[in-house]
Amino acid sequence: MRQFTSSVLILLTAAGQGPALAADNDRISRIQSTATVVEQLFEEHAFENHLPGLSYGVVTGGELVLSGSFGYSNLEEEIPADTRTMFRIASMSKSFTALAILQLRDTGKLSLDEPAETYLPELKKLTYLTTDAPRITVRHLLTHASGFPEDNPWGDRQLADSDQELMQLIENGVSFSNAPGITYEYTNLGFALLGQIVQRVSGMPFTEYMAENVFEPLGMESTVWEYENAPAERIALGYGWRNGEWFDEPLLHHGSFGAMGGLITSIEDFSRYAAIHMAAWPPRSDADPGPLKRSSLREMHHPWNYAGMNTSFTYADGRSCPTASAYAYGLGWRSDCEGRVFIRHSGGLPGFGSNWTMMPDYDIAVVSFDNRTYASTDSINVEVLDTIISAAGLEPRTIPVSDILEQRQNELMKMLPDFANAESSGLFAENFFLDTPLDIWQSAAKEMFADTGQIRNIGAIKAENQLRGRFVVEGEDRDLQIFFTLTPEKSPSIQELSITIHERQPQ
Repeated sequence: MRQFTSSVLILLTAAGQGPALAADNDRISRIQSTATVVEQLFEEHAFENHLPGLSYGVVTGGELVLSGSFGYSNLEEEIPADTRTMFRIASMSKSFTALAILQLRDTGKLSLDEPAETYLPELKKLTYLTTDAPRITVRHLLTHASGFPEDNPWGDRQLADSDQELMQLIENGVSFSNAPGITYEYTNLGFALLGQIVQRVSGMPFTEYMAENVFEPLGMESTVWEYENAPAERIALGYGWRNGEWFDEPLLHHGSFGAMGGLITSIEDFSRYAAIHMAAWPPRSDADPGPLKRSSLREMHHPWNYAGMNTSFTYADGRSCPTASAYAYGLGWRSDCEGRVFIRHSGGLPGFGSNWTMMPDYDIAVVSFDNRTYASTDSINVEVLDTIISAAGLEPRTIPVSDILEQRQNELMKMLPDFANAESSGLFAENFFLDTPLDIWQSAAKEMFADTGQIRNIGAIKAENQLRGRFVVEGEDRDLQIFFTLTPEKSPSIQELSITIHERQPQ
């Protein structure tokens, strides 16, 4: 067996256009301090899974801040893999196709809820599973709700099919496993059809549309669909592992199924793409440079189609944490028992495996590519994220506090604990004292504040959204947590309030 080579970089390179938050140097330093353990995790994964080569990157604050590589992109010529190596990323391509669909939607050229046959008339010939089945919509295709059967690994071998061959498949008739719109079932055929819709609606070949409207605006100069368009010394060759040996997996040319899984890119290029997705959060009012509106990127991340639960999910450190999952637009969505949200997609083709997983609330993403058949890096990326968050002490991004929340906090604290003139103050909604009479509020609040002792500090409010938040009142003897939520009126008033004991953290 050839020697296993590795390299790791700690670097800062501009990866996106206008990150949601400016790079925090201290935060980046803490993430970079995990470089050794991150390298070790990926190296062990690569060795244990017989990966010929692997490249990875960590993105935060719009920048590629950590990266590394192991092994070879070309075993025969012993070319080391690095962050400029161009890997085929398989089904990670799907989000690019979804992004193109939303670009066309945003310019008024298509509607997600129109039947797909509006843009591909060939689909009118489909015979559905039941007579009451709705017509497949563009949204059904985006969310794997078309009713087509799960088609791995059949779809992987169709990558190079021509547009004519794809349309002939439709002409010959397609078998359905479900009526459209009732369940999740992963379909490569559905995304191949979305690629055809991009062509028909834009009037451009799919590859040209993507280059002009996605790759060029992002500066993704090392991203192609056809492997012959990549420099030979930078293209990762694909391999399988059987009977203790690697064997060649021939590269497939780009074709009609490329829209579902044919993209070829590097860690450095893909990091730019990951950065714009994370920069879509949080919603805000500053400049929106594209290539897709932030609101549409957030729409891509939404859990549109429930996919299932994993009640036995366990993190690498051994803690059990059930998860729920759904499909968004060309992306998977997962939430764990700790309330953490992961936006992600894996890729697998003969010769390749990949995954990118981002946590928008934490403004961090991990992406990794390898060149062994179906060697997904899903689990290792999640382990790396979990490790970085813990080791670097990362906290979720905070929601900006609205002026009205701060105003209502100040007004409320001037009135507590005796609720002086509360009913005539205009601070409380009409339901408030109907739900709980004033005398009960006065009695309970006075008792709680009396046991608190002298107030030492009133903490800043932490917003859950623009009309709901909580803050801590620090007392000499104990602390209180105050939560309130406001009404939807033009001048929002307090409709709900709670005052509870706040447990102090041990010093």
